[in-house]
Amino acid sequence: MSLGGIAAIIAAVAFVLLVGALAVPLIKLGRTVDAATKAITDITEQAVPILASAHVTVDGVNQTLGGVNHQLDKVDTLTDHVSAVTGSIAQVTTLFGATVSGPLVKAAAFSYGVRSALRARRANEVEREVRDELKKRRRGA
Repeated sequence: MSLGGIAAIIAAVAFVLLVGALAVPLIKLGRTVDAATKAITDITEQAVPILASAHVTVDGVNQTLGGVNHQLDKVDTLTDHVSAVTGSIAQVTTLFGATVSGPLVKAAAFSYGVRSALRARRANEVEREVRDELKKRRRGA
């Protein structure tokens, strides 16, 4: 296995680790969004009958609006939490990307340099062999 192959394996492993590390916050965000969606669905299912009963009696209007306001406060709280989680994940992703991208770029540049050096060395060896073969033919002729 050549140095270029080893460097490629190292770069691939680093990329897999990056993807794995980024998957955890994304999975958590997905769960949070699912929970928020379920809560909003539950709130919607509860708010529709409450609003329908508001048309029936005037006395029940104040209670119904109070319940709706309470549910909307819950939605506001959930929205604030989702916003905070999204901001935190964005910050973690930015930090992680900044931390890992520098070494990955250096590793890629190093592996490119090693591959270029090996190609040049192989070309020089082939050229030397061709020259030696031509000299042998001239001496033999």
